Amino acid sequence: MADRPRLAFDPIRRAAELWRSRWGPRSQPLAMASATSIMRVQQLLLSEFDGIVGVHGLTFARYEALVLLAFSGSGQLPMSKVGERLMVHPTSATNIVQRLEAQGLVARQPNPHDGRGTLASITDSGREVMEAATADLVAGGFGMDMLTADEHDQLFALLRKVRVARQDFAESEGSSVY
Repeated sequence: MADRPRLAFDPIRRAAELWRSRWGPRSQPLAMASATSIMRVQQLLLSEFDGIVGVHGLTFARYEALVLLAFSGSGQLPMSKVGERLMVHPTSATNIVQRLEAQGLVARQPNPHDGRGTLASITDSGREVMEAATADLVAGGFGMDMLTADEHDQLFALLRKVRVARQDFAESEGSSVY
């Protein structure tokens, strides 16, 4: 992150000023700035995460797949569930798992409950790599260590509100992280 040149001004704040100037206050300059800020933070975090897990031969997408498999009760999931839970196209899920398999971190085998399906299983090596990458992400505060616990809870609640409104999942729980 330190290698990236910093801008002398906040381009999103400036864009909001220009947006308001051109289209007026009814054009939602704050909503545009909020949405653009979320996307920019996502880019910054993903770049940082890729650098952290890259030390372990992973991309963040592959790391997420390993965590997903590790979180499953049996350490394995049907490929259809991998794509669904990672929220990626089935082709992307297949590509992620194939790359992990080539690294020896995941194994694939026919699904005994679905003659056409495939199961992805995390290997012992996959667990070791995932644990080491997780320790590094935790040590880095997931790139968010500038926020207090209350701010994390507030941010989670606000972003969850957007996700619920966009029908990302069926709302059945409270808005707090825990």
